Amino acid sequence: MNNRRVVITGVGAVASLGNDADTLWDNIIAGKSGIDTITRVNKDDFPVHVAAEIKDFDAKDYMERKEARKMDLFTQYAVAASKMAVEDANLVIDDSNAERVGVWIGCGIGGMDTYEDQLRKFIDKGYRRVSPFFVPMLIPDMAAGQVSIQLGAKGINSCTVTACASGTNSIGDAFKAVQRGDVDCMITGGTEAPITNMAFAGFSSMKALSFNEDPKKASRPFDQNRDGFIMGEGAGILVLESLESALARDAKIYAEIVGYGATGDAYHITAPAEGGEGGARAMQMAIDDAGISPTEVDYINAHGTSTGLNDKYETLAIKSVFGEHAYSLAVSSTKSMTGHLLGAAGGIEGVIAVKSIDDGIIPATINYETPDPDCDLDYVPNESRKQDINYVLSNSLGFGGHNATIVFKKYQ
Repeated sequence: MNNRRVVITGVGAVASLGNDADTLWDNIIAGKSGIDTITRVNKDDFPVHVAAEIKDFDAKDYMERKEARKMDLFTQYAVAASKMAVEDANLVIDDSNAERVGVWIGCGIGGMDTYEDQLRKFIDKGYRRVSPFFVPMLIPDMAAGQVSIQLGAKGINSCTVTACASGTNSIGDAFKAVQRGDVDCMITGGTEAPITNMAFAGFSSMKALSFNEDPKKASRPFDQNRDGFIMGEGAGILVLESLESALARDAKIYAEIVGYGATGDAYHITAPAEGGEGGARAMQMAIDDAGISPTEVDYINAHGTSTGLNDKYETLAIKSVFGEHAYSLAVSSTKSMTGHLLGAAGGIEGVIAVKSIDDGIIPATINYETPDPDCDLDYVPNESRKQDINYVLSNSLGFGGHNATIVFKKYQ
């Protein structure tokens, strides 16, 4: 069976830098930061005081108030971003195509806010006060489920839960579903709403977050003085579509998706494998799947978390795959601006990668001040760069040793 070509025809986003994809992208290329002093939890209760929170999001702009009350924030974000992506694609879902449109949206944690709220009610007032919607609001797959319900998409409906690789794995899995011919369109990406007391406490306790109190400097991927990631939230969604379907609709085509790689470290529950070998295998697998040479890659949107081991080992992984070309290609981490959206990271970064190809602009790694001898590639420091882009790799690496890479291509 001949694999079908798969293109991106719609994008949608909810993030700290904007509640739509265009605003997000404008702020990304301007080098703005969405990180600020945290308000969602009492900062005085924690050693970490900054986060990348979403501002001015109103769920009823995208769904009925009654329906929104049955959804945790992570699901609301996914529904909003999905509706924007479908509208951007000018995709009408009706009886003629509903069974050929699927949903695959990843989430790393699920409804933490719902869990904490309902646990307090259980402890204070007993099980009868726990909401009957508690379980369907909590479980990570409900973002995909609710998007399917809200939009009427009846094709394959799934959710990949692979920690911080969830969004990228979901896009890759959705890509393969369209490529095989299981469906004609997929609404895919990642979503997360982790800025809650327990999530903040857990990541603070394991010393994964930056203790830097300056919001504009705290996230500094690949910089020698990096000291941890900044938690973010939101959703990034792509509409993937077979080329035949897109051409038949005369749809706008942002880019093509041509390769996917996914590997496991089999090493440690939180630390990446020595030398980033698992991430290197994912990149090589994606390049091989795309049928291209490593030297054809122009830009890597790195996982780039601003943690000591990730940035060092991801750099080593890039060198092992690309050899001398590693010093010629551009590598940047947009987490320097968006924070780390955990299971939604790959979704937001997928939107950014697609926009970078469409506009011919490579986003910067902001807050890059002090070079690290272990991180010696071109990280596009502090200012975005105008450049024609043919191929982009997007990396996501998750706790548990999950590694995922996608290859995007300029559509021709």
